[in-house]
Amino acid sequence: YKGYKIAAIDYGIKHNILRLLASHGCRIEVFPANSSINDILSFNPDGIFLSNGPGDPAAVSYGINVVKKLLKMDFPIFGICLGHQILSLALGAKTYKLKFGHRGCNHPVKNIFNNTVEITSQNHGFSIDINSLPSNIKVTHTSLNDQTIEGIECDDFQAFSVQYHPEASPGPHDSRYLFEKFIDLIKENKNKYAKTN
Repeated sequence: YKGYKIAAIDYGIKHNILRLLASHGCRIEVFPANSSINDILSFNPDGIFLSNGPGDPAAVSYGINVVKKLLKMDFPIFGICLGHQILSLALGAKTYKLKFGHRGCNHPVKNIFNNTVEITSQNHGFSIDINSLPSNIKVTHTSLNDQTIEGIECDDFQAFSVQYHPEASPGPHDSRYLFEKFIDLIKENKNKYAKTN
């Protein structure tokens, strides 16, 4: 099998995310939210996907602990929505409940790196506290409606995430490039390890 192996941790995953990852030739194994680190490692993944899902991210302590361990193993990690919040908590940030949650489509999000606006689909009630971000986390996307954090990446790990839903369908497809970014990270990682071994 030639495609990359992706372990998708299921906090409430959407079928379209799996479809988009599969469209890049990836083999995906879906793991329940409470899977142990050993369960995930037994699949020998090339990358880790942290899915969307409902509820308070701070309550998913088992997920946060597993992601902390995965970060130390230098896996490329991509998180969406609840997965974004769990990654942020694993990296040492804090979350808080929004007074007004973000629901529905057509939410404008600014991509800080290329200074463009993406029209996004959203469904969340919690956000990352910008004042709690460790110094190794960069904010990559912000909401133009209320300036909350909509995306991060980490300097010390191959990890990034977004708060919104790039897989939404029907809906804006402005953010589908994030799936390519994840595949590129996996490719670079495989090449790096191929050279060092």
